[in-house]
Amino acid sequence: MMKHYLLEKPSPWIVKHAPLIAKEGRVLDLACGNGRHAIRLAKQGYRVDAIDRDAQALSSMLGVDNINASIADFEAGGWPDSDRRYDGLIVSRYLYRPLLLTLAEMLNPGGVLIYETFMMGNEHYGKPSNPDFLLQPDELLEVYSPVLTIVAFEQGEQKTPRPAVMQRICAVKNL
Repeated sequence: MMKHYLLEKPSPWIVKHAPLIAKEGRVLDLACGNGRHAIRLAKQGYRVDAIDRDAQALSSMLGVDNINASIADFEAGGWPDSDRRYDGLIVSRYLYRPLLLTLAEMLNPGGVLIYETFMMGNEHYGKPSNPDFLLQPDELLEVYSPVLTIVAFEQGEQKTPRPAVMQRICAVKNL
């Protein structure tokens, strides 16, 4: 097996909440980038579908057991298998609002959504700064609280790994 060099460590938010996902469950890492979360989860025995539009980023996951890496551009209508259901769904640093409710529907009963991305105020720290790619205050809470049980939610400034304004949620689909 070849070595994989990742530029970033997995998000502490995702690491903290990932144990809520059923052992050896099927997980979707949406807009996975170079696979910092997919690789960690796969090594823990989860079966991971890692999806991104960047083929070069996906190449870091070639040869990693338990990972099915696929190229898809969600914003252009590309979606490999919207009928598939997951025990866990991970999204980090990506926002495409038309998918938000679809993600909740893709969870199996008892499935866990772990989502984090930038929110309003991040424009003071750099990119993303376009309001189309920044959550409004409480937006994830407002979207998911009617359809999922909220386990944890936070929003605001962070200093590490770099200054940013983030919003995070962990939620479970009822049985």
